Amino acid sequence: YPRPRRPGRDGLLGLPTAAGTSAVYQLPGLELPGPTLVVSPLIALQQDQVRSLLELGDDDARAAAVSSAVPASERRAALEAAAAGALEFLFLSPEQLANEEVLDAVRTARPSLVAVDEAHCVSTWGHDFRPEYLRVGERLDTLDPRPPVLALTATASPPVREDVAERLHLRDAAVIVRGFARPGIALEVVRTVEAADKDRAVVERVRAEAEHGVGIVYVGTRRRTTEVADALAEAGLRTAAYHGGLRRAERDEAQRRFTDDEVDVVVATSAFGMGIDKPDVRFVVHADVPGSPDAYYQEVGRAGRGGAPAVARRGPAETRWARMPPGPRSRAR
Repeated sequence: YPRPRRPGRDGLLGLPTAAGTSAVYQLPGLELPGPTLVVSPLIALQQDQVRSLLELGDDDARAAAVSSAVPASERRAALEAAAAGALEFLFLSPEQLANEEVLDAVRTARPSLVAVDEAHCVSTWGHDFRPEYLRVGERLDTLDPRPPVLALTATASPPVREDVAERLHLRDAAVIVRGFARPGIALEVVRTVEAADKDRAVVERVRAEAEHGVGIVYVGTRRRTTEVADALAEAGLRTAAYHGGLRRAERDEAQRRFTDDEVDVVVATSAFGMGIDKPDVRFVVHADVPGSPDAYYQEVGRAGRGGAPAVARRGPAETRWARMPPGPRSRAR
């Protein structure tokens, strides 16, 4: 990528899903003196990123997350370590950054870089769902000195990018967008007439694809997760349902089973999205209409993250899926 005109500028980077966005802040974070603050939207995503850094086995890659999933004693220890300069990466949600005690610890730590991961959430969630996203820029402005801020996303259209830059108070930001195309995923169409035909097509296709590995089916409502999971179970597949209304322990167990290949397919709402970084997902099916083109892109992007080809299909009855067939090439019909 081209070097920014002025080192130390703020930046907004758009890369395709699975393009290694995390490395964009991790590599400079390891080189710059002082800790890196990462504002990340989901606990599961934070945990995955912390785990990846700790698995490097590098003392310079010390990382911790402060969230409601972490015991109070561990949260205090992480904040004290950051303030003492003993932590290289500190992961927080916007809501944690709104906590004055946490923000004071961040000020004391004097981070040398701030990365706002999944930055499109500032615009897509901040206006109604998670208003603390709209105040992240204000809170970063209280850091002295204010470090460079890097906004990272894979799904921001030009209006969303403008909103993100404004809300985060980015200064003379270098905007680098490398498109969102995933060359390994081709789009196809499957035509069905009635809703029952669509569901039968989903079951038949998932059953065929599950012979090659684990996958995800996305549906539009919490009730549909159970309905479709039951239909797939009747077809002989090991299934798990996942949605935001489940208890945390139930969601964690479903995700663990998915990660450990103990299920053939997870049937989920959009809650099963960011933070799901399993490289060998063989297929992704949309049984219902996604909430937006951005949501569709994010969810289809769960497939093919290991680099193998993938296929996405859709039809007038909203039967859509992405799969990773064997072979060196993707195909489009």
